[in-house]
Amino acid sequence: MNVGVHVCPQITAAWPDYRVAVVVAEGVRNGPSDAASARLLADAEGAARQLGLERPADDPRIATWRRAFSEFGSKPSRYPSSAESLLARVLKGGELPRINALVDTYNAVSLRHVIPVGGEDVDELAGDLRLVRAEDGEVVWRDDVGVTCRRWNWRQEPRTQLTEATKNAFFVFDSLPPQQSLDAAVHELIGHLRARGAAGIRIISAPSE
Repeated sequence: MNVGVHVCPQITAAWPDYRVAVVVAEGVRNGPSDAASARLLADAEGAARQLGLERPADDPRIATWRRAFSEFGSKPSRYPSSAESLLARVLKGGELPRINALVDTYNAVSLRHVIPVGGEDVDELAGDLRLVRAEDGEVVWRDDVGVTCRRWNWRQEPRTQLTEATKNAFFVFDSLPPQQSLDAAVHELIGHLRARGAAGIRIISAPSE
């Protein structure tokens, strides 16, 4: 699975401090939500409530994504980043949905570090993964077939989603300042993937096109 990851020059020109890390895990065990994944989510929910925020935008890590979304013409109140969506649900007193073991796991890492993280099935990816600006200016992740994630990290497309049958997965970490814990978040997820029996794990760098 030789997946390439590319960030187009338009992105690096507009957001020169943007960083991305993509973790690829081969032979990882997925399945229904279980006690381990539920515990990770519960712990992350508890940590989020301890932040003392009244609303997600009070966190500077969320505020910077709201600015970025506005800059490419996406209203953040309608299309929040994935990290904001998770945090907002918890701050309102709710719990995150338990979806499947891998989704629960990366959502827990995302919430704990307040960083957008997405997970997808490598075997459903067609060609390399690219972060580009669409004709209308929207920032999207795409492969050779089409878009895999809309509005940078707002919503993933169903074609590449993680299912209980997924064996090979990749996880995208999007980072803008003042995010300080990108590396810590990546290595935390790697530890969880190893606990789920991943046969091989690697981190892919993302050169500009």
